[in-house]
Amino acid sequence: MASPQTLAVVKQTVPVLETYGTQITTVFYQNMFAEHPELLDIFNETNQKLGRQQSALATTVLAAAKHLEQLEVLLPQVMQIGHKHRALQIKPEHYPIVGKHLLGAIKEVLGDAATDEIINAWAEAYDEIASVFIKVEADMYQEAMWSGFIPFKVIKKEITGSDIAAFTVQPEDNSFDVSCLPLTAGQYITVKTDPEDSDHIALRHYSLYSVDSSEGLKFAVRRDNRNEHHGLVSNHLHDKVEVGDTLLLSAPAGDFELNQSLIEQNDIPLVLISAGVGVTPVLAMLEAQVKANPKRPIIWAYACQNQDFHAFDGRVNALLEQAEQVQKSTFYFESNQLLNEEWLKTLPNPADVYVCGSMIFMDSMIDGLAALEHSNDYIHYEPFGPKMSLSAG
Repeated sequence: MASPQTLAVVKQTVPVLETYGTQITTVFYQNMFAEHPELLDIFNETNQKLGRQQSALATTVLAAAKHLEQLEVLLPQVMQIGHKHRALQIKPEHYPIVGKHLLGAIKEVLGDAATDEIINAWAEAYDEIASVFIKVEADMYQEAMWSGFIPFKVIKKEITGSDIAAFTVQPEDNSFDVSCLPLTAGQYITVKTDPEDSDHIALRHYSLYSVDSSEGLKFAVRRDNRNEHHGLVSNHLHDKVEVGDTLLLSAPAGDFELNQSLIEQNDIPLVLISAGVGVTPVLAMLEAQVKANPKRPIIWAYACQNQDFHAFDGRVNALLEQAEQVQKSTFYFESNQLLNEEWLKTLPNPADVYVCGSMIFMDSMIDGLAALEHSNDYIHYEPFGPKMSLSAG
């Protein structure tokens, strides 16, 4: 536990960090990567360029500062971030590097206002916060289905919609039987690649679209070429990786999962809302639900550009046919069919809601559900970006 003096100083600096937080984290990343360019192999370059990582870190630091005397309040957020860290193989030895450059960035941005008392207090606070993460992540490493990154061979590659590649992979080690793995709907794997157009190794998370691993692990990748952005890893996987090639994967991770206490119940419907490639984890959830209890009412909503971009439609329909009570809605943006608050008003309340898509889509859905007084306990989400940068974080 941090000392009373440290708690007082950190609390006093919260308004300052609210004002300068993103500026501090931007300087932090610049300085850390300048001194440790090898860490560019871990951090997502796209999230850096778009400012998502800086925003997420600033949100996390502020939340920790506000709750330093009772960090257990932040355990759900710590678990979310911990899953990402374990999947990326972030280890205890990385935390002192982060601490050094975070304190340095605070000093650089605040200048003379960052007194020795403030820097010392934040050093103690950071050590306290880091110890919580390290402990949580140690348990995750212990529970992981395998250690580090291991080679998998691509045995199937299919295009669904017009921009999503669905991969099925098997371990190159024939003694490793993935059909017995305790996969959970909503989890993701992490792919380690060495794209030709980059000077660095690149790591990306991709959701499993099925928990049936009898043929292998199944995940999907959207080609990311929108808004003048050229997705380094997604294009590499689409254009360079074919059946017979090898990919390095770390063990499945993530806390985006169905509420187990409700799966067998039929009084609270399951609502699955997704956009674009966000369909992948909720598709696995749909599969898990109809297998466990096909009597539960299911509301399925999917949004994408147009019919050409509609992913996994045949698989979704086949699964929905196994359920006894189904409501399916499809929205094509180019036809001005919008998945918005007007549609959210049609949902029953209470409902067990799971949402996945872009950051903008996620913000819209979460804000809309909150405005309609859906309980936070029944709203679950998985954005494709740093989770703590969402308004609900």
